[in-house]
Amino acid sequence: MREFSIDINADLGEGIGNEEQLMPLISSCNIACGGHAGDKNTIREVVKLAKAYKVKIGAHPSFPDPENFGRLPMEMPYAALFKSIKDQINTLVDIVDEENTVLHHVKPHGALYNKAVKDAKIANVIIEVMKSMHLPVYLYVPYKSVIARLAIEYKIPIIYEAFADRRYNDDLTLVSRSKKNAVLHDEDEVFQHVYTMISQKKVKSISGKELEIKAHTFCIHGDNPKAIGLVNRLKYSLESKGVSVL
Repeated sequence: MREFSIDINADLGEGIGNEEQLMPLISSCNIACGGHAGDKNTIREVVKLAKAYKVKIGAHPSFPDPENFGRLPMEMPYAALFKSIKDQINTLVDIVDEENTVLHHVKPHGALYNKAVKDAKIANVIIEVMKSMHLPVYLYVPYKSVIARLAIEYKIPIIYEAFADRRYNDDLTLVSRSKKNAVLHDEDEVFQHVYTMISQKKVKSISGKELEIKAHTFCIHGDNPKAIGLVNRLKYSLESKGVSVL
């Protein structure tokens, strides 16, 4: 394929402790900012690493539920959810400012991300937070999602995201982590999965259907036990095909 560039992002600051190994391999990071994991100390450590490796910095807000790592939907008033998301992002923004760098994007975490794919009310809360920030910050969103449609409608700059280490359902949602085959661990499989999305703009669903998809940033989860090897192999294999990671 012709010369092309993509972004590889990873969720960091979640207590796994592999940030120093991942940072040289990725081009953007999503930093847990207190909702599901992380505190001011961990945020600052990851921000400093990102700055040193020239990795783009993103906020990774969640439902305020560290007990369940933000992976279960929460019922809460929308005003309270707005405040929680805004406070999480502001915690990171304050540290980013202190460290003399910039916030590049916001990427919701876990159940908040998955709910915003289909639920207009949840998606609208995130959009309202983005509008309130008055900063030139991107929102990472899945292709053909409710939150992508609303972001475009409200002129929030977006970057389409896909997942390098997750399987997809027929409706382009992610296969639930409660299913044993939801997460990809094999390096060859992850590369083929991503390269097909880049070169053909297609992804094979769990049932074998080929679905249209668009993405410029691809996520490897930092808590994937094989994250280091997966990203290393993915970056090397993409570059051998003329795809730069920038």
